[in-house]
Amino acid sequence: MSLPGGIVLVTGVMAAGKSTVAQALAEALPKAAHVRGDAFRRMIVSGRKEYVPGADDEARSQLLLRYRLSAATADGYARAGFTAVVQDVVLGEDLTTYVGLVRTRPLHVVVLAPSPEAVTARETERPKTGYGAGWTVEALDEALRTETPRIGLWLDTSELTVGQTVEKILTERERARVA
Repeated sequence: MSLPGGIVLVTGVMAAGKSTVAQALAEALPKAAHVRGDAFRRMIVSGRKEYVPGADDEARSQLLLRYRLSAATADGYARAGFTAVVQDVVLGEDLTTYVGLVRTRPLHVVVLAPSPEAVTARETERPKTGYGAGWTVEALDEALRTETPRIGLWLDTSELTVGQTVEKILTERERARVA
């Protein structure tokens, strides 16, 4: 069972498992590309502004640039016949904005929403650190649950393995479809 081409956006808070799930999903599909949204942030060599609570207009502009670039890249892969699996932190009204940036259909949105306790445990096991620069697990989880539109497939992955999460995405793909 697979997705019928197009684009899949995998989002959630930092340490929700987006990178791992997106990679596993892409590997489970017959022809897929994994588009890592954060790669576009890291491409800025000088003048980069991190998007943190209370960030200025330049940081916001760079975040939106990152979203536009990843959406355009995903569209390019989809036009070439790949299912583009995009992975990034896209929360709040930015999720609606991102959906509007993608031109390819079908478009699926998968929101990984493990409990804050599960996220905290995963964060301690990761080699990189996502929290600390103004972000807390609790604050980002609050933004996810109260400010993010309830579109697509929301999965509490607190107790799911990566394989189980991918299987849920594939079997519930119609619930994930937003366009």
